[in-house]
Amino acid sequence: MTLALDIRSITKRYSGHVAVRDLSLQVPKGTVYGLLGPNGAGKTTTIRMLLNIIAPDEGSIAILGRLNTEKGVLDQAGYLPEERGLYRKMQVRRLLRFLAELKGVKGAEADRRIDAWLDKLSLRTAEKDWGAAKVDELSRGMQQKVQFIGTLLHEPQLVILDEPFSGLDPINSQALKDTILELRRAGRTVLFSTHLMDNAERMCDAVCIIARGEKVLDGAVAQVKAEHGGAHLALGLAGGATAAVSEVLNDRSIVARADDHNRFFEIELSPGADAQVLLRRLVESGAIVERFEKVQPSLHQIFLQKVGASGIEDGMTGHG
Repeated sequence: MTLALDIRSITKRYSGHVAVRDLSLQVPKGTVYGLLGPNGAGKTTTIRMLLNIIAPDEGSIAILGRLNTEKGVLDQAGYLPEERGLYRKMQVRRLLRFLAELKGVKGAEADRRIDAWLDKLSLRTAEKDWGAAKVDELSRGMQQKVQFIGTLLHEPQLVILDEPFSGLDPINSQALKDTILELRRAGRTVLFSTHLMDNAERMCDAVCIIARGEKVLDGAVAQVKAEHGGAHLALGLAGGATAAVSEVLNDRSIVARADDHNRFFEIELSPGADAQVLLRRLVESGAIVERFEKVQPSLHQIFLQKVGASGIEDGMTGHG
């Protein structure tokens, strides 16, 4: 297996705080890999170590078979930081040319790639060429697209995105998702951090969940879901939950956890509980059951199970 990223036992300490502790990850080439965790879990600190912005106190990091401290290695990486940083008074196309030149892409080739990306991400249409506008004339979503283009102009083999979906509307979020999956089809490797489990579940080949700076689990999404299967049900109700239904779902002798999405629920049965008993209780309560199906747990459920509310609360402080 060819690794795009090989992280071995990295640790990063700050004064009185361990931001990342003994973290090891292996990311195969040509995959979409999700680094998941609550805010403050250590995701951004990990990414900054990958890019040699900060050095780990212990451990090593290799990108495409070479240590990330070697000259020229990081030229193969593209990075979209969580903190957006564009020259707001600069024309978009000039800004992108500047970013391309920083990575060694110049002249007509840079212009060709810029135009192709502007077209692809609908920043140049028959009605409007946003490449001729200044950055501060663009919406937040458009600015995010511009920074994303700047990340990809030198055609990096490893693309690292820190919370790329933060603040995007559904249309721009979908455009970003489509592009990430196209990068994978082209053989590129994408590592992105997120606290949005739904995006990770739909896009990632493999994930790592970290909390309080430590790895909780990692592996292929299908493998992770199979290993944490338990007894999970998808429940759909006509009209939502009544007080009587809520009473059934709050009976911990049957239901360990019920994740409420209005008329739809993701349920984890209590150990030894019988799904048919739950179904009978729901019908007796007056519920109109439209869906009752055994399913694999979602990454959201696995995240709650492995990290829990305490991990999320602890992660709200300290370094990212």
